Amino acid sequence: MTSTESTTTPSLPAGRVQDRIALVTGAAGGIGSATAQRLIEEGARVIAADLERQQEALEALRASLPDPSALLPVVADVTDRSSLDAAVARGVEEFGRIDIVFANAGVLLQESPVEDLPDSTWRTVLDVNLTGVMNTARAVFPVLKQNPNGSAVVLASSTAGIRGGANSSAYTAAKTALVGLAETWAHELGPFGGRVNTTHPTAVGTELVLNRDFMRRFRPDLEDPQPADVVEGFSKGKLLDVPWIDPIDVANAVLFLVSDEARYITGVHLPIDAGSTIKWG
Repeated sequence: MTSTESTTTPSLPAGRVQDRIALVTGAAGGIGSATAQRLIEEGARVIAADLERQQEALEALRASLPDPSALLPVVADVTDRSSLDAAVARGVEEFGRIDIVFANAGVLLQESPVEDLPDSTWRTVLDVNLTGVMNTARAVFPVLKQNPNGSAVVLASSTAGIRGGANSSAYTAAKTALVGLAETWAHELGPFGGRVNTTHPTAVGTELVLNRDFMRRFRPDLEDPQPADVVEGFSKGKLLDVPWIDPIDVANAVLFLVSDEARYITGVHLPIDAGSTIKWG
């Protein structure tokens, strides 16, 4: 290398999803809001769907943007097909089409060994994390199939969709099923120029993970563990020296998968896991 050559990694080009319209479910949460912002930074406009009680957070996100018109907050409960139909219709009315879908809405509840797992926990986790994605697809795929430019869909799975773990029957069942759905829907959207992939993050540093109930799985000796108390436990599961990843790490992966840089990538299951799945097999 000569002295005139730069060792700086070149920045990614701007406008990687310029003028595209994205639907993001669970858009008020940590990963959802980070992804919505990342897509908007790269030129997209986003239909930000979440529950009624999350609309204030979506409005705050909208107001924080350099161009607030790039984000359209809509009310949608992924367990209610009719609300998704209305959200999609509202987005198409506003923007004319949908090019990108990030089916992100999900829950992570405390579970127990299968023989003790409450029916209500099983139903809630499957209703939101699996049927919610099915409802999203049913509402938006007819619109995607009419898009002459094709489409890109990302389903939010998890490392639990690659390998199971104790006391996570419902979550693992839902996230594993999304792998099969992505492959099925890649076949169904392919003739219409559509691509479908899944993301598989490890623990992400959001309230969904860094809450008292979840952290007590790692520190049952503490009544009210704090993030600093579980760093060691979270780090043990990874090859890289991090306890958890950040929402932006998932957002960047989604951005890649929906951009033209991934134009021939479909039916792929992308871990964002600091090496945890290959560490544990």
